[in-house]
Formats: sequence, structure tokens, C-alpha cells
Amino acid sequence: VRKRVDFSRTAQNLGMPEPPRQKPAAAGKARILLPGPDAWKVPAIGLEEAIARRRSHRRFAAEPLALDELAFLLWATQGLRATTSSYENFRTVPSAGCRHALETYIAALRVQGLDKALYRYLPHGHALVEEARPSGLEKRLVEATLGQRFCGTAAATLVWTAVPERMEWRYAEASYKVIAIDAGHACQSLYLACEAVGCGTCAVAAYDQEKLDRLLGIDGEDEFVVYLALLAVVAILPFV
Repeated sequence: VRKRVDFSRTAQNLGMPEPPRQKPAAAGKARILLPGPDAWKVPAIGLEEAIARRRSHRRFAAEPLALDELAFLLWATQGLRATTSSYENFRTVPSAGCRHALETYIAALRVQGLDKALYRYLPHGHALVEEARPSGLEKRLVEATLGQRFCGTAAATLVWTAVPERMEWRYAEASYKVIAIDAGHACQSLYLACEAVGCGTCAVAAYDQEKLDRLLGIDGEDEFVVYLALLAVVAILPFV
């Protein structure tokens, strides 16, 4: 028997304070400001064309991803699109109740202007914060994705985590459904945005939960991985 959610007993309706809209950067961690719309060199592309060309890529070139391309793709998937005097969490992708329970981590292997490391995107401020520099990052990405070797060849990997408290504050037990839907919104926006900048992506949902949570340094309870996607210049295969 399905249990009906008592929304009158949610944290919001009980008057509890709203959780932070993004994880703060740890003390002493410098922010890396990202290029904004005035610096992007994004070619115009029609929506119909972007949808028709959308596909998953698993073979990547060795050349690095440009920083302004990464900045655009992060904005397209979780960036702020508007603010008002009373609310500052309107983003480029939809989210149930505008709660936006996702955090975006970047495993940067070949990104111009960035050292090889794990970063986290800060939508409020359009910036990155470096989280860690784990050794053997490519190998650990492959191990965490159940041996999928192409997962260690991308220029960067976006890893979306969920902070369920943000959604539970309003939706209680119903949160697990809409968090999954929110991740789908973000990834579809990534696919279409990749067509605009001419790079490839591939969504990945097969991974070892504990290994990937551990790689990001999160506890797997108050925050846990829900989805990831690879980013890179697409390899042009020779005719044979």
C-alpha cells in the first residue's frame, strides 16, 4: 500500500529554515571565476538541429576542452538565468519547487587553464572551487564506473550529486522522485548545449556508489552521486 505524503508536516510547513542553496566553499579555498556570456564564443544553432544531432559519444580526441566551453556547459546545466529582489535561485534547468538539490562536480583531466583535479561548480557566483587532487584520477574514474574504460578518456567528467535535504524541506518522502527527474533535466540540457559548442558527451548511470562517493569526498547519505556525463572533443575516425 502506498503511503500518502503528509505535506502539512514538511520542514517548510513547520517553519524550519530553508537549507543553503549551494554548498559553501570550504574555508581557505579560493574561487576560480569562470568566463561569462560576454566571453563565450558559442555558435548559433537552431533548436531543431540540436535535437536532431543529439547523440552519445564514447570515442574522444586527446585535445583539451576550452575553459569558456566548460563554463558555458556548466551554466547551461545548473547556472543562474535570472534573479529577483526576493529570490535568487532561478536556474537554466527546471527543478521541482525551484529547490535545485543537485551539486555539480568536475573531474578535469584536460581543460585549458585548469590543473588536473576535482572541482565543484558554484552557480551563485559562476565559479569553481577546487575540492581535491586525487592521484590516478583517470584510473579511479574507470574503477568507479565498473570498468568502463572510455570513462577515463574524456577531457572532463561532470558528476551530479544530490543534497536531499534541499528537496525534503518542501517535499518530504516524495523528494526521491523529483531529484531523479531534476538530474534528467540537467543532462538533457547538457546534450543540447554540447551540440552548440561542437563537443561530445555521454551520460553514465552505471557506477559503484561507494567508490564514486568516496572519490568526491562525500558521505553517501547527506550527499550522494546520482548521475554523471563525460565531456570531450569528439574523435574523428578514419575511413577504412
